Order: sequence, then C-alpha cells, then structure tokens
Amino acid sequence: MTTEVRVPALPESVSDGVVVCWHKQAGDMIRRDEALVDIETDKVVLEVPAPADGVLEEILFSDGDTVTADQIIGMINVNGAAKTAVKLAATEEQARNSTSRDARGSGPAARRLMAANRLDHNAIQASGSQGRITKGDVLSHLESQPSAVDPAEPVAPVKVEPAREARITPGLPEIEEDRPQKRVPMSRLRARVAERLLQASQDTAMLTTFNEVNMAPIKALRDRHRESFEQNHGVRLGFMSFFVRAAAEALKRHPDINSSMDGDDIVYHGFCDIGVAISTDRGLVVPVLRNAEYMSLAEIENDIVEFANRGRDGKLSMDDITGGTFSITNGGVFGSMLSTPILNPPQSAILGMHKIQDRPVVEDGVIVIRPIMYLALTYDHRIVDGKSAVTFLKTIIDLLEDPASMLLDL
Repeated sequence: MTTEVRVPALPESVSDGVVVCWHKQAGDMIRRDEALVDIETDKVVLEVPAPADGVLEEILFSDGDTVTADQIIGMINVNGAAKTAVKLAATEEQARNSTSRDARGSGPAARRLMAANRLDHNAIQASGSQGRITKGDVLSHLESQPSAVDPAEPVAPVKVEPAREARITPGLPEIEEDRPQKRVPMSRLRARVAERLLQASQDTAMLTTFNEVNMAPIKALRDRHRESFEQNHGVRLGFMSFFVRAAAEALKRHPDINSSMDGDDIVYHGFCDIGVAISTDRGLVVPVLRNAEYMSLAEIENDIVEFANRGRDGKLSMDDITGGTFSITNGGVFGSMLSTPILNPPQSAILGMHKIQDRPVVEDGVIVIRPIMYLALTYDHRIVDGKSAVTFLKTIIDLLEDPASMLLDL
C-alpha cells in the first residue's frame, strides 16, 4: 500500500510554492512526522512531515520545482511498516557506532558545496552535532588542501598585472576571467518583498517626519535593572520592548495612526498588533506581536527572541507574519544613522529606529552630551494628516524620555 505526500494547505494570498530541499532520497526509510521536504512560499518556508512510516518510493517534484496546494509530490510505500521500523532502529544504531558519515547528514549548504567541488564527505572533519558536516567545515577543508602543482616540477614565475589579478570567490566555480560573477534566482521571499515595496511606493502617498529622542532615561533604567530582569525573566532587556510599549500607548491615543485602507474605506483598529522587522538569511520578515498594548516588557522580549530564532531557522508560520496594524524597524543595529522606512501595506504608518550616538544638546542653556537616537515615522498621507503624524511621534518621544509615566500607565 502507498501513501501520498501532498503539499499542505496554503493561505488564500499564496498561490504556490517552490520545493527547496528534500531531506530524504527515493529508497530511504522514513518515520511518521519526520521532516521530509521543505517548501518555500513568498512568506515562509513550510516543513512537510512524513504522513506515515515506510519507504520513500518516489519523488515527483525535484528541488526548484513549483508546486501548488494539495498537489502530490511524493509516494511512500507503507507495506511492512513494522519491519521498516525495525530496520530504521538498526540503521540508527549502526550510524551511532560507525565513524563513516553519509553526505545527507550534512546541511543543504554543505551538501551543495561538496557536490560543486566533488569532495568526499568522509574526508571532511565534521564539527556539527551528531557528526554533521557544516558549511564552515567544507570551506575549512577547501582552504587546507595543498596546491595542485607538483612541487618537484619547477614552475617559472608569471608576472600578473595587479589590476588584472584573478579574484577567487569561495563557492563559485573556477573562472578564468578576472571579472567573476554569479547569477542566482531570486528567492520567493525576496521576490515578494520586492513586489510589496514597489506596491507601497506606487499605491500610497508616503511621507516621512523625523525627530530625535534622548535615550538617557531608558539607558539608565535598563542599566540599573538589567541583571535582575534577566535573572527573573530569563531574557535580556533590550531597547525594542520600550519602543513597542511606547508605540502601543501612542496608538491608543492616536487611533488615526492605528488604521488601514480597505478599498474606499478606512478601518480603525481597536487593538495594537505591532510587527517587528527581523533580518534573516532569507530576507526581512515582520512577525506580529498580537495585542501588544497588554504585553509586559518581559513578554515582548521573550516573543521577539522566539520570533528571531524561528525566523533564522525558517520555522515562522503564516499566522506569525500576517496581519499587523503598525510596524517598527530598527536599522540602528546595523549602524544606520538615518533612513526613511517604507510602509507595510495596508498599514498606515511605520516607525524607524536608528543608532544611538552621543551628541551635544542644549538643556537649560547649557551644552551637555546625551545619547541621542533619530526616529523616522513614515505614514500614508492619504489617511494620516501631517499634524497627527508629528504629534504621534512626539508622544512616543515623551513616553521614552519619561519611561516611568509609560510603565505606571500615567
């Protein structure tokens, strides 16, 4: 008897996906719920588990193929499932007692790099857990290889012009030209981000207002309670939680910012679902903190750390990144001093944080040095007036410069 491996259900806004990587090959024994194949949509990577114990009999779509929801992508032979389970247990025991490693025990990036350079996986020193070969292991192995030239045969030196010296890029096939380049297809996530950014610039009337905030009160509060906060809550106290709390409070006071366009209607949201932009290897994702107005600083920090970890591992779900009534992005972690964030439609505004830097400011007629951050609020001028945007941003600044009033709900 055979069981079909199908593409899981996709949200209405996602029409198809791309097969990224099969974790098993045809003929491999598999267990129920074991990770079988990864499918990338324009928002997340879906991990498809095996529906039953058995042997992967056939793979119908290879890496890079486009598939749609509920489409059959593989077949599992479930005959003699009990016998298969015994074989699997024996195979795992043998793998634990053997020093040899299968190339499939390495990550996808390492496998591709080994295949491109025609390397034997048994010759590479593994540093990953359970003897897995990492991409770094392969690169280290390549760097440690001796020159292909026989030292017994003298080679006449060749003068190379500095301007035309060949440049070797790790991971690229060897190119004789001195101007190497590589063409790769755009990922589904990157293509979707590009589409939405272009849509935002064409379909909205974006305008940005700027201001600056004195971060000294937040820094002092954070430094004073950093250790006890981490001991009590098991998470580091960062700056983002203060900005989320301040934004949620400001959204309650300025409901026109917490709105979105729906055709010819304006929808005012009675809740604060705040998206926090997170950078991953696949691109920028914006998971959403639901009902952020009711969350404590510890809850915000914990959720952000969890989202960041899941984002890096490609484990974010569609529910994690859909919706949202307002967004915050922090270019300061990369050193950005000032930028104009782009709207995340259909939201009407997005807040941009930047690098904190000591600057001279005048207080009571005296020049003093304070840690200053520039803030940028980009908004859709079709539904948000300039006055509302400026006062909303000023509200956030006032709350951050007097965090006690924010935390005490004054």
